[in-house]
Amino acid sequence: MSQPRNEFTNVTQLQAEAFGEPGNRTFRMFAHSASSSASVWLEKEDLFQLALAIHQIVNSIADEKLSLAGPPTEREAPGLTSLDFKAMNLALGHDPRRGLFVIDAYTADDGEDPTIRIWLDKRQMLDFSEEAMRVCAAGRPLCPLCGRPIDTDGHRCARLNGHAKLTPEDLAEDTDTE
Repeated sequence: MSQPRNEFTNVTQLQAEAFGEPGNRTFRMFAHSASSSASVWLEKEDLFQLALAIHQIVNSIADEKLSLAGPPTEREAPGLTSLDFKAMNLALGHDPRRGLFVIDAYTADDGEDPTIRIWLDKRQMLDFSEEAMRVCAAGRPLCPLCGRPIDTDGHRCARLNGHAKLTPEDLAEDTDTE
């Protein structure tokens, strides 16, 4: 594994959050460890894909392969570390010796070393993944015809060649009759 600039080994909180109105939201992963915190800003799709990947990696590892060695607390970021950056790349991993999972987040100028590595146990990973899925799903409703988001002021569906401007209410009426 590459050497991260900061490591959060004693994570007390990992949250997925969205700010703003649906259709104009900003997403972040917020981590709190010991006396440090990190705001890692993400695209919605990146947060969604991270949540899916977490489920895949956690479910691919048998529980008996998860030991109780614990995180490398000697690597914990110095107290009062406060990070706030946009992630350009994410990586997910598992340390079989420790039975823990890691999320690495990279900025554009980090090269091959992550800006932060967050150490988590299985329960923390699954809780974060479920929360991230809920945050991503709480946006605008999707058109049942084309799958694109429906704005509150209406939607010109490509499946209708854009000739009709449908509102969320119009689409709700169509699904109620079936």
